[in-house]
Amino acid sequence: MLEWINDFGWIIWLTVFLLLAVAEMLTLNLYFILMSVGALAALVAFLFHAPLWLQIVIFCVVALATTVLIRPLALAHLRRGPADQLSNVDRLIGHPAVVLEAVSTNSGLVKIGGDVWTARIRGGAEIPVGAGVEVSAIDGATAIISSPGAHRPTGTAATTA
Repeated sequence: MLEWINDFGWIIWLTVFLLLAVAEMLTLNLYFILMSVGALAALVAFLFHAPLWLQIVIFCVVALATTVLIRPLALAHLRRGPADQLSNVDRLIGHPAVVLEAVSTNSGLVKIGGDVWTARIRGGAEIPVGAGVEVSAIDGATAIISSPGAHRPTGTAATTA
């Protein structure tokens, strides 16, 4: 068994690299990709005929070093920007929308930008097809809408159109 590892260790390190890369794609937390760099370093050590114990040490040292040194810098870079900058669906609050299917307290469809969303209104009368409305909140995959100019909940960072 040890002889096979000495002959085909590159397969093991390549497999470890690929498994760690796939784990990173599934988690997106910047741990596994940095560990996969350690596996690549161990693969290079194998190609230079380093003994197995040294390959393992190189894997551990490189994985630890990249995690300790590079991960904080990468996370700081990803989080760079104003703290109040809205992202994802939070940016939709306050945007105008057009009713595609009459919106009631239970159901409806609106078009926000170029996307069609399920929608409902918190209270009041049904809003007819073609009416212009405003997104006041997002609840899961449903836009909560109100008539333009209606009072928006306090605390939202939406801008007026």
